[in-house]
Amino acid sequence: MLDVERIRADFPILGLQVEGKPLVYLDNAASSQMPRQVMDRLVRYQTTQHANVNRGVHYLSETATAEYEQSRRKVQHFINAREDREVIFTSGTTDSINLVMHGYGRKFIGPGDEIILTMLEHHSNIVPWQMLAEEKGAKIRVVPINDAGELRIDEYDRLFNERTKFVGVLHVSNALGTINPIKQMIAAAHQRGVPVLIDGAQAAPHLTVDMQDLDCDFYAFSGHKLCGPTGIGVLYGKAEFLERMQPFKGGGDMILSVTFEKTVYNSIPHKFEAGTPPIAAAIGLGAAIDYLSGIGMSAIAAHEHRLLEYATGQIRDIPGLRIIGTAAHKTAVLSFEVEGVHPHDIGTLLNQEGVAVRTGHHCAQPVMLRLKVPATTRASFAFYNTMAEVDAFIASLRAVLEIFR
Repeated sequence: MLDVERIRADFPILGLQVEGKPLVYLDNAASSQMPRQVMDRLVRYQTTQHANVNRGVHYLSETATAEYEQSRRKVQHFINAREDREVIFTSGTTDSINLVMHGYGRKFIGPGDEIILTMLEHHSNIVPWQMLAEEKGAKIRVVPINDAGELRIDEYDRLFNERTKFVGVLHVSNALGTINPIKQMIAAAHQRGVPVLIDGAQAAPHLTVDMQDLDCDFYAFSGHKLCGPTGIGVLYGKAEFLERMQPFKGGGDMILSVTFEKTVYNSIPHKFEAGTPPIAAAIGLGAAIDYLSGIGMSAIAAHEHRLLEYATGQIRDIPGLRIIGTAAHKTAVLSFEVEGVHPHDIGTLLNQEGVAVRTGHHCAQPVMLRLKVPATTRASFAFYNTMAEVDAFIASLRAVLEIFR
């Protein structure tokens, strides 16, 4: 059991008052909050270690380089990658997916080839592949979902053929909380010689993720959902894939030598980190990983599951409310609609009670179309949320809905 009150003391923002009410922050799927330990680490870097990394021979540059690379190793251990050179720092999950699309897709996917995605994907794992398909004359095939928001794995298996060249699938749905059976899906793709990219933006902050166990070829996630800074993300890639890929961006530090006749690219991971990287943010991400690892990802997952079960039990009793996404395996995301009430109205009025939720299509419009809802209200929980906050959310929601009765 987590000592949640002790943990909450590490997050200054959780003491905020909104509209004169204590903040109840339930928008963690969009972005988590940052503990004081990460803030302090950022300040220490900026005040005692700041310089540009690589090539500098002075103290500050060597210190910054060492700290930056230490953060890479922290990520490696956090996701159990084989080597630290399989960890590429990016600006976020979207940037990571685009790197794979440009670096791998544009090189190895051609006319008539097929890419398998799923109905659950975030737009960040749809739009780049649509751009590639349009450019190359490739085709996107889509794994459907059932009414509970679970992937139809039988249909997934049927989509493969000799033209299938790539699979992209999210680990956890940001819109519904569904945990996909990605290990099974990766194995099925590999049996057919097809590489797999996993969008782990919603999984890495809430579940233990193990690259060697999953055996995926690429895995992407963001720092700001992991109690870290914005502007930093990670692309894990198997070394053999990264070495075959072309760089996404050209510039300084991703090269070994440059003449006007020829450029020789640097080795991985530097080959994909052109220009000045997000040094402070990467170091902040390392501090966030230290913080979460100190609590324990299994303890985090267990607490968040208790919050989800409790909130689900409470919200089911509200007349006219329908939960959207009832998969058997979920993370702590609770999406719902209320008959006759627009989600934006619910979100606006909940804000007046100090409750922060997300409303809209959650950058997952295909999911909304499939489930026949234009938008949902989404409450998403983190390890620093409490049962009392769930009670406050439910009480505020009931009060808000009384206005529309």
